[in-house]
Amino acid sequence: MSNMEKQLFNLKIATKELQRNSKKCDKEEKAEKAKVKQAIQKGNMEAAKIHAENAIRQKHQSLNFLRTSARVDAVASRVQTAVTMNQVSKSMSGVVKCMDATLKSMNLEKISALMDKFENQFETLDVQTAQMEDTMGNTTTLTTPQNEVDTLLHEMADEAGLDLNLELPAGHTSSMASSVASTEQDELSQRLSRLRDQVS
Repeated sequence: MSNMEKQLFNLKIATKELQRNSKKCDKEEKAEKAKVKQAIQKGNMEAAKIHAENAIRQKHQSLNFLRTSARVDAVASRVQTAVTMNQVSKSMSGVVKCMDATLKSMNLEKISALMDKFENQFETLDVQTAQMEDTMGNTTTLTTPQNEVDTLLHEMADEAGLDLNLELPAGHTSSMASSVASTEQDELSQRLSRLRDQVS
């Protein structure tokens, strides 16, 4: 097995590992959402907010792993073609030298930088790098969007059969907020489901 074939195997392994990490984050998100509901039922809104922030953070991290997995998979396909057609360039071979440690690190920024180097070797890209980087940049922040946290709090309160008396924009009732929260959550779930379908 050539060095490039070995690294192609590593790329495929990394794709699966990134998908596994995405699923772990999904489980953590569900666990945090359950804690949100429990905290609301106990009337502990401060704890509910913290768990809601954790849930939103896990959701974003899951999507980041999923996106990176799709990107690595796309690069693996391009490398496979290059190997099959015996079109592996010297510059492409040079990129693989630091691959092992980078892929094993599961560090999304390092893996993204490595994929940049690979993609520069290809004339056409299966994944648009600029678009992917914009999306990654918007979702890797450590802060959590307040509107998403509020939405999750209302959703969990609604499931628990309780009414939250949080400050809402003028003209909006708690029930309307819960309805909007459910709609937004459904849309998020559908988008995540479509992403997973594309990856699998």
